[in-house]
Amino acid sequence: MLPSMTSEPEQQIGVGTQDAFQRLWTPHRMAYIQGENKPTGPGADDGCPFCVIPAKSDEDGLIVRRGEHVYAVLNLYPYNGGHLMTVPYRHVADYTDLTGAETAELADLTKQAMTALRTASGAQGFNIGMNQGGVAGAGIAAHLHQHIVPRWGGDTNFMPVVGHTRVLPQLLADTRKMLAEAWPAA
Repeated sequence: MLPSMTSEPEQQIGVGTQDAFQRLWTPHRMAYIQGENKPTGPGADDGCPFCVIPAKSDEDGLIVRRGEHVYAVLNLYPYNGGHLMTVPYRHVADYTDLTGAETAELADLTKQAMTALRTASGAQGFNIGMNQGGVAGAGIAAHLHQHIVPRWGGDTNFMPVVGHTRVLPQLLADTRKMLAEAWPAA
């Protein structure tokens, strides 16, 4: 619990000059900021995490559901609790390069993800989309992936707006297990 704004600042070791701010340390975010696990190039063999993940166990890869052409995986650096992505197995960058079967399964897994998130966590809305290309904000532009971000009334509070910090109430492994159990039958 954060102290009220009128209380005396609590001494926090290692923060520099004492001020009225409390700090919520999120050192795991530094891996994302520094580009850890980012591909070294555009090819499938250049360390693409979306090509590596399917070879892992569901638990180790945070895979919630596997389809024939597409899989659903938790985002390692989520915007909100339960943030999933639907990803084709094939290393393809552009939506227009998907086959008909890949496009259909991407849509089906997205619908199933919404159902699972509503069942497991009572999600009230969703942000769904994909960024095509680095200039459009794609963190890994060489391998297409669609984001499914669950939303709840009031989930945007002062932490992300003022503190530039996200507070996630559950470990990713626990979220993966909860969603896998809530995933609708195909």
